Amino acid sequence: MRVTGRRWAGPVRGLAALLLLVSLAAACGAAEPGPTKVRPGSEAVSFESSDGIPLEGRLFGEGSVGVVLSHMRPSDQTSWWSFAEDLADEGYLVLTYNARGYCPGAVGGCSGGEQDLGEIWRDVVGAVSFLRSEGARRVSLVGASMGGTASLYAAAQEDLDLEAIVTLSAPAAFEGMDLTPDVLVRIDTAKLFVAGFEDGPYADDARYLYDAAPPPKRVEILTTGDHGTDILDGNQSGRARTLILTYLEQQAEP
Repeated sequence: MRVTGRRWAGPVRGLAALLLLVSLAAACGAAEPGPTKVRPGSEAVSFESSDGIPLEGRLFGEGSVGVVLSHMRPSDQTSWWSFAEDLADEGYLVLTYNARGYCPGAVGGCSGGEQDLGEIWRDVVGAVSFLRSEGARRVSLVGASMGGTASLYAAAQEDLDLEAIVTLSAPAAFEGMDLTPDVLVRIDTAKLFVAGFEDGPYADDARYLYDAAPPPKRVEILTTGDHGTDILDGNQSGRARTLILTYLEQQAEP
């Protein structure tokens, strides 16, 4: 673009140039730098969704009881890493991954495909298959926001033989993944629905999911406005982490 008119001088010219660069970067959607640190002993992995999209993730811990952690929007797998470490310390084999089209880069990994969010339930199915191939004989799902909706929708579409499903701030409908009573009735896995009391409509969604889903089930509305994985770092972090760990432990008992 050519700029015509009076020549700028001094600090004013420098400020204008800076503002122009900032606006251009915003318009182009410049990505923030990816994370550079990860827990020693975890392992970068790659696998495919059930419809063949290449996905990248990370394995934490070891054992025959696995947990798949599915992230919210606009986050990526790195938002789960702190809690993945908690789960690994409890003896779980844990998989975090980037949904299709999510590419934080660096150690955060880079999944292929477009961000076709209505299809991310197929990423969940692929993650479960991969975790089983790594030795997990029993698998649970934990999903934040869209990751929670995708986890429930995947369980309703496929016979995944799960131990439990935990959702944090899951919407009852997202990009065509509509958790209607007819869909939810197909999920006989134990379910825990968690949301913040002050987090917009998501507390109502959690109550709806609880009411519409068959047992076994539980709902917990926490006194927070945090959403998804932010709940695990906010004012209710201790309670939320303990709640999820205890629920998974109870469902994993023989």
